[in-house]
Amino acid sequence: MANSKLQLFQKRRLRVRNKLRKVNAGRVRLSVHRSNKNISVQLIDDVRGVTLASASSMEKDLGVVGKGNVEAAQKVGALIAERAKAAGVEEAYFDRGGFLYHGRVKALADAAREGGLKI
Repeated sequence: MANSKLQLFQKRRLRVRNKLRKVNAGRVRLSVHRSNKNISVQLIDDVRGVTLASASSMEKDLGVVGKGNVEAAQKVGALIAERAKAAGVEEAYFDRGGFLYHGRVKALADAAREGGLKI
């Protein structure tokens, strides 16, 4: 029987994450989660198992709650770059999970790069 969408997504997420772990050992991971209405991102130190910083479009001070568009993703990307600098993180590797590098995910990554985070 054919794989469901969820199974295909999970396979894609694990494939991406395992390849990135091999190449970027010891670096901080910038993990993205996208839903239909919101986008969120976390800086995760896998060695210690802690989240160093996070940002989401659900934060009220951004003023984009419930808007799942490219502009909201750009604001979240700029915010995570600012919080990464405050946490002392200069570079990270971009973990897109099972999401395609297109649209909101790409806009978030580009905004984080423009904010000074090396991805």
